[in-house]
Amino acid sequence: MHPAYSVIFFTTATGAGYGLLALLGLMALSGVAPPDIGLGLVGIGLAMALIGAGLLSSTGHLGRPERAWRAFSQWRTSWLSREGVCAVATFVPAVLLGFGWVVLGRTDGWVSVIGGLAAASAVVTIGCTAMIYGSLKPVAQWHSRFTLPAYLLFAAMSGLTLLNAVLQFFGQAGSGWSLAAIAVTLAGWGWKRATWRHDDAAGLPATVNSATGLECGSVRTVEWPHTEENYLLKEMGFRVARKHRDRLRLVAQLLAFLLPSILLALALLPHAGVAVVASLIAAAAQLAGLLVERWLFFADARHTVMLYYGRS
Repeated sequence: MHPAYSVIFFTTATGAGYGLLALLGLMALSGVAPPDIGLGLVGIGLAMALIGAGLLSSTGHLGRPERAWRAFSQWRTSWLSREGVCAVATFVPAVLLGFGWVVLGRTDGWVSVIGGLAAASAVVTIGCTAMIYGSLKPVAQWHSRFTLPAYLLFAAMSGLTLLNAVLQFFGQAGSGWSLAAIAVTLAGWGWKRATWRHDDAAGLPATVNSATGLECGSVRTVEWPHTEENYLLKEMGFRVARKHRDRLRLVAQLLAFLLPSILLALALLPHAGVAVVASLIAAAAQLAGLLVERWLFFADARHTVMLYYGRS
């Protein structure tokens, strides 16, 4: 599949933003959120900035962005429409959480309940984003048991690394936050490697024989039905060379998983300055690595329609 940069940024930024928002909401719900106005402003502001930037970038992939509002009407049948509805709905508890935390300086009472609603809404929205791709049966690499957990796990991973950086910056982070971020990052690494093994073994969910109903003999395409590339070939027929894919997988593992884990381990040192710098670099490196991982998520996918053009 052709990796659209707007969608790559959208899924990465909103995943991190919703992950951070969910964790902040859970902190308020569980009563461990410090009523620090600066921390609330930066934490919730960063989450909302990532979500807003991601949602705005997603319109860049639309042929007619001014008609994007029509997608909200198909929520009964479309995961894309459900995602849009949930994304808009999530802004309500998120803004109320920010108002209570930043303006009123409270994280208890009704603010904690709103935090729980914000967390639940964020998780549901991430799930809807994942199912946009997980529900597509023509793409075996997406229509698998790995897609939905990966989106949730990477959102938790990037959100937790960002939260640790914010808490370290305000001097509110104990060693538990860094340890939790390391554990989730390593879990995400293992899940990504398992996903790649599945994707490498997965072929197209159909064959030329099954597509044409001619089960006897070997069916092959003699020539294309047209002489030039069309939309399907450009969008669905994108292929990345194996050597480039392997190199990018290495870069993704280094930036998204290995380097952040090492830096988060350095954040455990008793020196406050080292902990802050290491946590900030870990968050930035992980987001960069997830952009590479998400590019590969699209580039490695193979659509069944390519059977029409003789690609098995």
